[in-house]
Amino acid sequence: MKKFSQRHLLGIKDITANDIQLVFETADNFKSIINRPIKKVPSLRDVTIANVFFENSTRTRISFELAQKRLSADIVNFSASSSSVSKGETLVDTVNNILAMKVDMVVMRHPAPGACQFLAKHVKAQIINAGDGTHEHPTQALLDAYSIREKLGGVKGKKVVIVGDITHSRVALSNIICLKKLGAEVMVCGPTTLIPKYITSLGVKVEHNLMNALEWCDVANMLRIQLERQDIKYFPSLREYSMLYGLDKDRLNSLSKEIVIMHPGPINRGVEITSDVADSKHAIILDQVENGVATRMAIMFLLAGVSELERLVQTERLVACMPEVLVRVSFLKKN
Repeated sequence: MKKFSQRHLLGIKDITANDIQLVFETADNFKSIINRPIKKVPSLRDVTIANVFFENSTRTRISFELAQKRLSADIVNFSASSSSVSKGETLVDTVNNILAMKVDMVVMRHPAPGACQFLAKHVKAQIINAGDGTHEHPTQALLDAYSIREKLGGVKGKKVVIVGDITHSRVALSNIICLKKLGAEVMVCGPTTLIPKYITSLGVKVEHNLMNALEWCDVANMLRIQLERQDIKYFPSLREYSMLYGLDKDRLNSLSKEIVIMHPGPINRGVEITSDVADSKHAIILDQVENGVATRMAIMFLLAGVSELERLVQTERLVACMPEVLVRVSFLKKN
């Protein structure tokens, strides 16, 4: 049976194209499960996972929690705002105290780039990076690529433009690396001030005219302006940004072909994208949200390191008196 090549998921740059394909194949199975009346499987019944978030999060945190519950894992939730971090406790001490409660896996979001890599060197638990500063957001990139694969039948050879605040976006960097590993062509588009100087070293094209970028692409991933990470003004106003780089129905309808619209959220409606585009047939934004649960289920399952058959056999022995669980076990073995 194929296995994930890494012990942690710290960034897309650390994993292989085969790892990504394995995540996709595993997510296919889990997506079929979460769309059935009985959505829960006992795959991680004996695993305890801590969600350690040092930054505010809605979609990512809920997605991870739901994925963990679908896998029957035990969950510990940690919020920095109500913890001893506010009293000066270090990151390592904080996590070690959590691990002393026999936690197997840590899902962490942190404002400092490289925090997850640092933690992986100092604790024994497996670490999943749920976003570290402006560095990487690997699970978002995986679910985005999975959504493109689902919509267009594959990623290789597809033209994807990432529009917006590339400089401050961890989503942009992870997406670029992931898409390039899968054989896609990638372009970034935005104001000169919001595109890193050496972005072309990643093998991407740069375009400052939104219409040219949209005519080129098959998929447009519209990023929000991350004002919370900007220490200076990078453009005169949000209104001017929207006029030059915001996607509305008129621009979409003027294209010579249909394209797929994506957004990692949260959406600033009327800035990077208008409501009529976000809610149109071209957008797969809600599909991304659904795919996030299946993809994160796949990642945690693969990192757990126990083969599916072995774990299911163990579970079947433990819950032989529970017919409803055995029905799910039998279904998974057949598929």
